[in-house]
Amino acid sequence: MRQTWRWFGPADGVKIDDMLQAGVEGVVSALHHVPTGTVWSSEEIARRQKLIATRADGSASGLAWEVVESLPVSEDIKKQKGDWREHVDAYRESLANLAAAGLEVICYNFMPVLDWTRTDLAYRVHHGGTAMRFDLIDFAAFDIHILRREGAADSFSKGVAEEAERRFAAMDEDRRMALATNVVFGLPGAAEHFTMDDVRRHIAEYADVPPEDLRRHLVDFLAEVVPTAERLGLRLCCHPDDPPFPLLGLPRVMSTESDYQAVMEAVDSPANGITLCSGSLGARPDVDIPGMMERLGDRVHFLHMRNVSRESEGTPCSFHEAEHLGGDTDMVAFIAAVLREEARRRAAGRHDVSIPFRPDHGQDILDDLSRKAQPGYPAIGRLKGLAELRGIMTALDHPIHGLGH
Repeated sequence: MRQTWRWFGPADGVKIDDMLQAGVEGVVSALHHVPTGTVWSSEEIARRQKLIATRADGSASGLAWEVVESLPVSEDIKKQKGDWREHVDAYRESLANLAAAGLEVICYNFMPVLDWTRTDLAYRVHHGGTAMRFDLIDFAAFDIHILRREGAADSFSKGVAEEAERRFAAMDEDRRMALATNVVFGLPGAAEHFTMDDVRRHIAEYADVPPEDLRRHLVDFLAEVVPTAERLGLRLCCHPDDPPFPLLGLPRVMSTESDYQAVMEAVDSPANGITLCSGSLGARPDVDIPGMMERLGDRVHFLHMRNVSRESEGTPCSFHEAEHLGGDTDMVAFIAAVLREEARRRAAGRHDVSIPFRPDHGQDILDDLSRKAQPGYPAIGRLKGLAELRGIMTALDHPIHGLGH
């Protein structure tokens, strides 16, 4: 298992030197400043590689950009409208430029409008640190009473809608604004710029795109780009919906194991793979994360290892980001399944034996609380999570357990 760390670029509050002290082996990054639908140029890719390879004092870091997260898929591609064919051409050109620079693993997602959704970016947990949280009642209050989406109340159970009405009535204006800001933060790169009218417009554009059409659009997209990826020696890997259930009346198509199974079969190529995120999928009680790794592991190209604690039964539910070993997913069983898959790859002579993983998200603790890095991406919280995961990985990979070499 290859230990990596997500870095958002020069503006990230966690720096290259911090990553080195966390003991990571490689870096996960993306060109977030390049507009979606345009080509990632060789020059921009090389610039990011140089930044990652350099410490604050100008010396070599010894780190390299190893995983792309994410090469974004445009809304036009997802809807098959507007400039979607031109965007597919740009995507293929970006893949070629990334391959020429030595990158092989490309993560992306196919979530409409929102990349992820939380109602609280700094929820106070029992030890005094903070975590990101999705509160179903708060979200319903946003959807029904702040966004005022047509038919929103019908998207929730009667009990949830009634409780959302009571909670919204008790909120002052500051709390309502904070809730709206937190939800809108999931709009890619636009947390401080989108108005409610902007959000309504984006959602309305999916009114005539049911889930079966969105899945077909995903398969059509993959049919266009996977042959390019396979020829270039790249491994594409789709991230699951976050959270993995319908929101805002938007279609969801990558929320369950069966969703992944269908897409893997539709475009059956080793270049068409999975980003297995235990945190996103862990918000559903009906997804068996270790079992999914056992059954679909040969197509898993990237791992997001995080944990969530579900606060209510069923789907959808409320949940918050837990400590990496403290949530509802059995991380020991998950890592054991990963090590068994790596052993199978080693025996088969595959070159991609070591699957890159990163400690996804993390609770803000100690000086994370004053650093104010990217929400969900603290320095010490992730370092703690990585250390815990590394400990399990090292113990299970020890020869006395027989899961490693």
